[in-house]
Amino acid sequence: MLGRSQPEEAAERRRMVERQLRRRGIADERVLEAMARVPRELFVPAGAVRDAYADAALPIGRGQTISQPYMVARICEELRLEGDERVLDVGTGSGYQAAVLAELAAEVVTIEVIPELAEQARANLAAAGYDRVEVVVGDGSMGYPEQAPYDGIAVAAAAPDVPPALYEQLAPGGRLVVPVGGRAGQELQVVEKREDGAQVARSVPCRFVPLVGEGGF
Repeated sequence: MLGRSQPEEAAERRRMVERQLRRRGIADERVLEAMARVPRELFVPAGAVRDAYADAALPIGRGQTISQPYMVARICEELRLEGDERVLDVGTGSGYQAAVLAELAAEVVTIEVIPELAEQARANLAAAGYDRVEVVVGDGSMGYPEQAPYDGIAVAAAAPDVPPALYEQLAPGGRLVVPVGGRAGQELQVVEKREDGAQVARSVPCRFVPLVGEGGF
């Protein structure tokens, strides 16, 4: 962080992992290690750097936020990634969740509807060493069929229902994690694509900014 050494930043990340994630039930060691590696301070606005590891979502401009660390970890854990998957990240924001996913999967495509945020996310990802993440501008609620199918789809914005286009772009056995509900509050839903249809599991209560687009609000 600003005015702090790299070892101090690493220590902040480790404290975040132990206090905010492990103690609250995040158990996937790959996810915990990924969260400990990604420099969250590079994905927040300059004025919020000292709060980079706070247990909260932070504003990044244009009415958007960088998600609370716990929610990023929960979404990533629910995807059950092993390392060789192709993943779609919906709602790039500052690029932080895409960076965490890049630690967990072989290929990451992230889509953002606001061009200015997408541009900033590209810069953030490059600065943090994740320039292999593909950042595209578009309606995330409709997915990105050009690179489909995906083994996992992570959505960092709330939808009134599971967006059909995203489910269609899942590979067989793939998992879609999306906040579903109203604008005031949602629940994280995990949708697995099986031969006999979609299996939906409910995870944790949450509150995300609305998913804007044809399949959102």
